[in-house]
Amino acid sequence: MRSGAAWLASAEPQEVDAFLEGLSENALMALPWLFEFWALPHQLPPEGDWKSWVIMGGRGAGKTRAGSEWVRRMVEGSTAAAPGRCHRMALIGETFDQVREVMVFGESGILACSPPDRRPVWEAGRKRLVWANGATAQVFSAHEPEALRGPQFDAAWVDELAKWKKAEDTWDMLQFALRLGEHPQQVITTTPRNVGVLKRILGNASTVVTHAPTDANRAYLAESFLAEVQARYAGTRLGRQELDGVLLDDIEGALWTTAMLEEARTDKVPRMSRVVVAVDPAVTAGKASDECGIIVAGVVTEGDPRDWRAYVLEDATVRGGPTDWARAAIAAMDRHGAEKLVAEVNQGGDLVESVLRQVDPLVPFKALRAGRGKGLRAEPVAALYEQGRIKHLRSGELGALEDQMCQMTVHGFEGRGSPDRVDAMVWAIHELMIEPAAGWRRPQMRRL
Repeated sequence: MRSGAAWLASAEPQEVDAFLEGLSENALMALPWLFEFWALPHQLPPEGDWKSWVIMGGRGAGKTRAGSEWVRRMVEGSTAAAPGRCHRMALIGETFDQVREVMVFGESGILACSPPDRRPVWEAGRKRLVWANGATAQVFSAHEPEALRGPQFDAAWVDELAKWKKAEDTWDMLQFALRLGEHPQQVITTTPRNVGVLKRILGNASTVVTHAPTDANRAYLAESFLAEVQARYAGTRLGRQELDGVLLDDIEGALWTTAMLEEARTDKVPRMSRVVVAVDPAVTAGKASDECGIIVAGVVTEGDPRDWRAYVLEDATVRGGPTDWARAAIAAMDRHGAEKLVAEVNQGGDLVESVLRQVDPLVPFKALRAGRGKGLRAEPVAALYEQGRIKHLRSGELGALEDQMCQMTVHGFEGRGSPDRVDAMVWAIHELMIEPAAGWRRPQMRRL
């Protein structure tokens, strides 16, 4: 579904002229304030009898504007003095200052979004907005959840819930306060983070969700901002959260965490001593098959193995038949000048090598067989990350790999599907660092 603004942007000039000339003077003056005409799909309330609407998106995706316009939708009536659907609103942010500066006075805040005849009055002493029809919106800080004990409301707008330090307590107090009217509702605008309260809200049957990445709102964002953040964070796990608006799950007891992987980020790599491509072949083929994990990694081997450093350079994972992944793996070898292709053959046996040699009969290939479970095999690799000895190239499109890494525990993979990407990465690091180091012996000085 396209917005009216999108239609105007793509329409022929004569179509635009005809549309504007067909509007009455009052309609033309009201058009800038008609949010339904300008809104992106994720900014409009979903249909249905919901209790909580979560607007989840990347930075700058238009979440604040959507929250402000929903407040208007709830409190305004057909005229400035007519009652709306809601009479007592709660506005809650992490601090009073953030509510005032973002939700009330911000460029996409309630005052900026309101037409002159519907603009509420800010009563600083009482920390509230008051509309001409008598509706009020009271401001609260998430640092003081007990302030919600006593007041009662028929609607609430909650901003950036996922970063509140006292999110659980504040959310619980708000639920007790939402008790006025026939059907109290609340809107949550937030960049997603892996916190329990947000995941529980998303799991409620009465919750609806709209979602959009930062790029969806690019028409209203500085091009320099988009270029810089995309260059720095696109393809990373942090970028998937902050730009794509994806809720990332760090499993309790995982071998890797988001914080650990952010510490491993790098923009440049030195000249590699060795580069390999590791493949975790898919057992099945077709559209419903698992992906074939294909990871490119290199190592700098100078001196003591404790000084070696490995670099994960690219995730070239594909979904498809055996010929598809074989071609993708060999193409990755060519791109990076890899010396060898290694692949797990527990499932496919000799077929894996046979498929690869159909594409390139001379491909340097090493078959690997797993003697331990995935989690146990990954544990020593995770230890190298903890020591800061493995880095991720920022431009390597490693976000999906990092998602799987944060769901791998010593007992196995806790995510959906197969951990194809992380399996391939683990094989690569074993080949580059763990196996060579096991056979290395420190030179001994001769006795005189």
